[in-house]
Amino acid sequence: MKYILILMFALLMNGCAIFGAPTELDDTKGLTAERIYQMGSEKMRDKDYDKAIVYFGKLESRYPNGRFAAQAQLETAYAHFKKQDPVLCVAAADRFIKLHPNHPNVDYAYYLKGLAVFNERGVIEKLTKQQISDRDPRSLRDSFVTFKDLVTRYPNSKYAKDATQRMVYLANSLSDHELDVANYYMKRQAYLAAINRCKYVLEYYPQTPGVEQALVTMISAYDLMGLDDLKKDTVRILETNYPNSALLGNGAPADERVWWKFWESLYTK
Repeated sequence: MKYILILMFALLMNGCAIFGAPTELDDTKGLTAERIYQMGSEKMRDKDYDKAIVYFGKLESRYPNGRFAAQAQLETAYAHFKKQDPVLCVAAADRFIKLHPNHPNVDYAYYLKGLAVFNERGVIEKLTKQQISDRDPRSLRDSFVTFKDLVTRYPNSKYAKDATQRMVYLANSLSDHELDVANYYMKRQAYLAAINRCKYVLEYYPQTPGVEQALVTMISAYDLMGLDDLKKDTVRILETNYPNSALLGNGAPADERVWWKFWESLYTK
């Protein structure tokens, strides 16, 4: 009898070695969609976002239809946002928008997507504490476009006001970025490249404070290139839109050949 027990124990150990350790018990087995959603929500309140994502994923795979599945998808996007994972947040939000274009909360998916990109900062940016206008403008543009989609599609959304304010901030930051690049080109006498950057500001960010600087930079560039007609046209635009500009007030240069020095004194301090 003793040998039989030893043999059975050995076979049991061999079975464990072959098939591995027992799998983790599924604590959602047999539960309703509502109960699994509640469990995920409890983990969200506890800030255990990884576990919440697991619960929401199980809910969707087990009950792919219905309001709890849709809400679980939206909560998954929010959990990734709270984890500061903008890539997965945007992916989850985009998926929700694609699957539920008429959902009553689809405006929140747009808002969350815009926020995720708005707050995105790389490792270098965090270490160097760069200003937002110093960042890669691609993510800023993506955020601006998403907020614009939200405001355009859902003007009565409760998120529209905040999205609009963020758009103003992003537009100013993107304008500043373009002007920084234009200044870089001016210093290196790449005047045509500087002009193109300034034109971009005039075309895409016409309501930003940077428009005045863009016009002044263009005047300086045209002057240095000897393009008098274009310079005079730009001066007229500056006079019409900014009659109180420092360039037009007391102390403005009378000699046309000192435009560059005047631009430099204004914007390269």
